[in-house]
Amino acid sequence: MGNTTSCCVSSSPKLRRNAHSRLESYRPDTDLSREDTGCNLQHISDRENIDDLNMEFNPSDHPRASTIFLSKSQTDVREKRKSLFINHHPPGQIARKYSSCSTIFLDDSTVSQPNLKYTIKCVALAIYYHIKNRDPDGRMLLDIFDENLHPLSKSEVPPDYDKHNPEQKQIYRFVRTLFSAAQLTAECAIVTLVYLERLLTYAEIDICPANWKRIVLGAILLASKVWDDQAVWNVDYCQILKDITVEDMNELERQFLELLQFNINVPSSVYAKYYFDLRSLAEANNLSFPLEPLSRERAHKLEAISRLCEDKYKDLRRPTRKRSASADNLTLARWSPAIIS
Repeated sequence: MGNTTSCCVSSSPKLRRNAHSRLESYRPDTDLSREDTGCNLQHISDRENIDDLNMEFNPSDHPRASTIFLSKSQTDVREKRKSLFINHHPPGQIARKYSSCSTIFLDDSTVSQPNLKYTIKCVALAIYYHIKNRDPDGRMLLDIFDENLHPLSKSEVPPDYDKHNPEQKQIYRFVRTLFSAAQLTAECAIVTLVYLERLLTYAEIDICPANWKRIVLGAILLASKVWDDQAVWNVDYCQILKDITVEDMNELERQFLELLQFNINVPSSVYAKYYFDLRSLAEANNLSFPLEPLSRERAHKLEAISRLCEDKYKDLRRPTRKRSASADNLTLARWSPAIIS
């Protein structure tokens, strides 16, 4: 196991209780009243509210908690808008298409079927903000994710590999290569980001230039096995990354799972939150999803899907609906004497 894993598995994602939240020891004294003792016991509801604070630190578990990548991107977005305002430069707006009576523009990205290319771009942008706006003090760097100790290629790692932040295009190329070679879906990219932020929260580490490739690789490896029915095997990733061994992939997956405390569940509400936050991130960075005019064939498909959903929910509501019986058709139960022989 090694000390790198044991020291992080013991850390819990739960927020540690403060000292004042613990009950003080109470010594019964018949001569002193409750006010004289100064023993202020917390109400049970007050103690339970402390656990609600955990949602702020676990966005990958709770749908009401704010995603980490969106909060880290706000600083850069505000600075960019402030700079444009000071220099009197209008923001570079992408030419938007607006619907009319004759033409309706829709993008082909939905929460159930996201656009693969633009979803990967948004995920790469979220990882970029994670690396750029990481904790300046620096957190613990685990050996399993250190690219110097576990290189992904045989080429020599530069001595300043942990000093320069990767560009968004470099992150996008790395993720796109894995998704294209393994034929992964856009939903898998969203789950990858969920696992990445869950790892950073549970293990209390930061993603930095020295470990971002192996963290992203481990998240993609796990997300593909959980999400896709026909998962890619570890040996298949060795065909994509020629210089990595199967033993290294197995160890990466094992330690990644242990750091997640084997919590690989992604609720639908959390998945939807990450999808819409990625869209908000794209809009804030002028990365719009492509709009296409609504064709006749697609309109018929949308109408058919809408009709099917309407019939489905109508059937679900039918057993729960209570109807009042008419007095004309009301029949009372008649009791007849039972003859026991």
